Amino acid sequence: MRYQITGKQIDIGDALQTHVRNCLDEVIEKYAGRPTDAAIIFSKSGSEYTCEATIHLSTGLTAQAKSHDHEIYACFDKCCEKLDKQLRRYKRRLKDHHRERAQPVELLAASSYVLASSDDEDESDDSTLQPMIIAEMETKIPSLSVGEAVMQMELAGAPVLVFRNEKQDSGVNIVYRRDDGNIGWIDPN
Repeated sequence: MRYQITGKQIDIGDALQTHVRNCLDEVIEKYAGRPTDAAIIFSKSGSEYTCEATIHLSTGLTAQAKSHDHEIYACFDKCCEKLDKQLRRYKRRLKDHHRERAQPVELLAASSYVLASSDDEDESDDSTLQPMIIAEMETKIPSLSVGEAVMQMELAGAPVLVFRNEKQDSGVNIVYRRDDGNIGWIDPN
C-alpha cells in the first residue's frame, strides 16, 4: 500500500509517520483486504490540529475522515476511529460478488469545476448567463455496478455519486438521494 503523509506548513516527524502507518495497517488489515493507497494531510489552525485521511480500496470505495484536536496524535487517532467505523460498515454490507473482483476498479480521469455563485439575484445582465470558473480540478470517475455505487454513496454520506456502469457502456451514470428518501438512478440511453 502506498502512503502519502504530508503536513500543510508543519513538519511531520518520522515517529508520527510510523504511528500513522501502523494504525492504518491495523485498521485496513482488519476490514479491507486490498487497499491501493492512502493520503493523510495534517494542518494546524491556531492551537488546533486537523487531520484529513482518504483511503482508496480496490473495490472502488473511498473512505474519508476528518478530525480536529489540540494534540496531533489524538487528532490522528480520532480520524483513524472514523475510518475504522466506515470500513466496518462497508465490510458488513459487502457481498460475496465484490470479493471476486480480481482487478481494482477502473478510474477514468475527468475535469471538475467550481463555479462562482451570483451575489446579486436581481441582475438581468447577460454576463450572469456565463458563470465564472473559480477552480478547476481533476477528479476520478469509478466503473462500478449500480449496487456498488449506491453502497459507496451511502457509506460516504454523499448526496450524489457519478460513476460508469461496468455492466453497460452507456456513459456516465448518476445515483442520488431523492427528497422522499429513495435512491434515484440516471442511466442515459
